[in-house]
Amino acid sequence: MPEITIELENLSTGYTVKGRPRIVSKELNATLHSGELTCLLGVNGAGKSTLIRTLSAFIPALSGKVHLLGQTLDKFTPKELSKVIGVVLTGRMEQNGLTAYDMVGMGRSPYTGFWGTLSKNDKEVVEKAIDQIKIGFLKDRTMDTLSDGERQKVMIAKALAQETPLIILDEPTAFLDFPSKVEMMQLLQHLAHDMHKTIFLSTHDLELALQTADKLWLLDAENLITGTPKELAKKGHLDRFFNIPGILFDKDNLTYRING
Repeated sequence: MPEITIELENLSTGYTVKGRPRIVSKELNATLHSGELTCLLGVNGAGKSTLIRTLSAFIPALSGKVHLLGQTLDKFTPKELSKVIGVVLTGRMEQNGLTAYDMVGMGRSPYTGFWGTLSKNDKEVVEKAIDQIKIGFLKDRTMDTLSDGERQKVMIAKALAQETPLIILDEPTAFLDFPSKVEMMQLLQHLAHDMHKTIFLSTHDLELALQTADKLWLLDAENLITGTPKELAKKGHLDRFFNIPGILFDKDNLTYRING
């Protein structure tokens, strides 16, 4: 039985505005497991990014609990969290001429101490992460010269160098062409299945999620529904969740097509 990495217990997410809570999603209950790729799906405004930021400990929960490896999220120090959760965001950051190797090396910061000097072991971990993502040909390139897909791979290698059991990604396939999207999802599937990582990501690429995810989280303004793609298809949740005029869902092949 796969280990439970994260468990949501009556979780409400949102923000505090002028001292008042603004709830985005409420009373969410779900689990993430080791060795599984889980995709978070929902329309714009459903609260996907807010949930991602809450599980990443960037913002606090409004109520309820997030259990991380059996312990509530608020019990972890920032340094402890950096050894448990690797986060890959879509937005570009200022890299100031850093090479891809330097960026991956930053994944070792939870272990290197104040000066950030890489030990022999740290360098071995960085090289291994680069090799696992197959980006050795990029390591001497500066981040500002990389394509979106190459940059995403470097950031995933950085998360791998953190040696965390959980990697959370916000829209990792955004801005990629279709072949790069497929390659990215296959890479994340490999990290889950072959390296036993817990991979959790938000995405708008519905059909890719249906074809590659072990589990889906369907989030809307009312609730959170979870299960395997086939389970959710059989129960009719995918039909109802993505009820778009002129679009038909094929339950057997887990695909959508235009009607007529």
